[in-house]
Amino acid sequence: MQKRTYIFSLLFLSLCGAVIAQEEDNIGTETVTVVKPYSPTVSDAFKIKSSPSLNDSIVLQKKKINYSIFSVPVASTFTPAKGKASGVEKTPPPTLYNSYASVGLGNYNNALVDFYTSREFNRGEDLLDFGLTHNSSRGDLDSTPLETDFYDTKLNASYAKKDRYMDWGAAIGLQHQLYNWYGIQSELFSEDEINAMDEQQNYFNAEAKAHFNMEDSYFKSGNVLLRRFWDATESAENRAVINPTFELPITEELITISAKVDYVGGSFQNGSITEGENDGEKKYSNLQAGVTPSLLILRDDLTINLGANLVYGLDMENSENNFYIYPAVTASYRVMDENVIAYGGIEGELKQNSYHDFVDENPYVSPTLDIVPTDQQYEGYLGLKGQLTSNVGYNIKGSYMAENRKPLFFHNTINTSRMDEKSYYYGNSFQVFYDDVKTLGVFGEINVDINRNFSLGVNGEFYDYDTETDNPAWNLPSIKGSLFMDYQITDQWYMGANLFYVGERDDLLSTISPINIADPPIVYTPVTLDGFFDANAHVGYRFNEQLSIFVKASNIANNNYQRWANFRVQGFQALAGVSYKFDF
Repeated sequence: MQKRTYIFSLLFLSLCGAVIAQEEDNIGTETVTVVKPYSPTVSDAFKIKSSPSLNDSIVLQKKKINYSIFSVPVASTFTPAKGKASGVEKTPPPTLYNSYASVGLGNYNNALVDFYTSREFNRGEDLLDFGLTHNSSRGDLDSTPLETDFYDTKLNASYAKKDRYMDWGAAIGLQHQLYNWYGIQSELFSEDEINAMDEQQNYFNAEAKAHFNMEDSYFKSGNVLLRRFWDATESAENRAVINPTFELPITEELITISAKVDYVGGSFQNGSITEGENDGEKKYSNLQAGVTPSLLILRDDLTINLGANLVYGLDMENSENNFYIYPAVTASYRVMDENVIAYGGIEGELKQNSYHDFVDENPYVSPTLDIVPTDQQYEGYLGLKGQLTSNVGYNIKGSYMAENRKPLFFHNTINTSRMDEKSYYYGNSFQVFYDDVKTLGVFGEINVDINRNFSLGVNGEFYDYDTETDNPAWNLPSIKGSLFMDYQITDQWYMGANLFYVGERDDLLSTISPINIADPPIVYTPVTLDGFFDANAHVGYRFNEQLSIFVKASNIANNNYQRWANFRVQGFQALAGVSYKFDF
């Protein structure tokens, strides 16, 4: 008993000592939180290995059922129709013929001849073409006592070859033109003087051309022109042009390098008309060598071509040379797909003038010209083009151009003291006057395809000229416009029309005063040519795919206007003819 009492006393004293120690030390309290993630487990499924058998008299047994079909015949008169695809009318392919011939005759003894033939070889890889055209008139005009005959005959032959990676070709051409300097002021000359005049001029042209194009090559294309041009007064001119083009792709851009060598040289056997005596031969020889590098940048709807035209010009006859740098920058941006395309640019060039080109523009020039190149410093332009609807297209452009030595035509002086072989010194021919001209222009056109058989187009041009000499821009109109129409009436009938208008032009007539002094004065008389309107139309009928007839009418308004001062045109002209296609 004492022993048990002793043990309890000892436990009590120990507990009291622990409590007293805690109170004295005051070690504070701590909270410990134990977190354990929840990890549920799923017991494995187990399958009953055997189904228990029931020994119960209440469970019903399934009865076996046998099914059978009882067929009853049904009378039917329905018979399905056989399907057939709907037929589509096919347009028969047009029959192609390799040759064509056309002949026409009209009033004023007008005649038209046109012949063309083409032959293919080696499954179309080689092509040989021949062409002959002739257009002439032998009618007289009441406005002049001189002959007004005219004709133009061309003969061309070409050969072309094309394969997978390149194509090349060569062509030769011959041309003979006849014109008359008939634009005299007949009241100023006696009948004997008029009868003694030899007003006929003949031009001859022989040229050869070649072209070369390659695919997948740095050398992209090349063109060559060789020409010999001469007339009935022993004037002659040679022309040679070589123009290769290279393309160098760099990353996503394309660099194009176009080079050009252009030579023109010739001589006139007669001196300037203003000279009292014919001093004889005038020579000219101009060489140009240039290169135009450009960088093509394509960005979605934006296309930019950045370049410069570098040209070296040499006057070989006078031993003068110069170096020119021109801008060559163009750009276009699709504002609304094909509906609105904005475009613009600024470009310049050294234009090579030639006797041949002057005759093409004005066949009544005298064989006494000065031939020098035109320095087109720049032409800046901005425009919009596109389609208003699916069948209506338009183009509007504004431009400003600065040119040095721009060629302008005005009348030669009447100089009856000359005794040249040909009679072009009676104020019935034109000379070239070079002036520095700045031109502000506006151009607009609309083309309408009403349907597959009817198309219509109209355009207009407006210009304002500022010359360095303060003279008018001789023989340049301020307004030009034209309208054309083509209509396929039926499978057999077709027609077309072309109307154009040219506004007023300024010219200068001059006469050397008949004063018996060494250097007589020249009397100048400015004139203004009225604007003119010309309407032309044609209608034709096709008997079959090969044979057709046509009628052409020109100057329907019967307006004997002056295209050049004192050079009136024929009145109403009608020409009827026949055309035939065939295999040759």
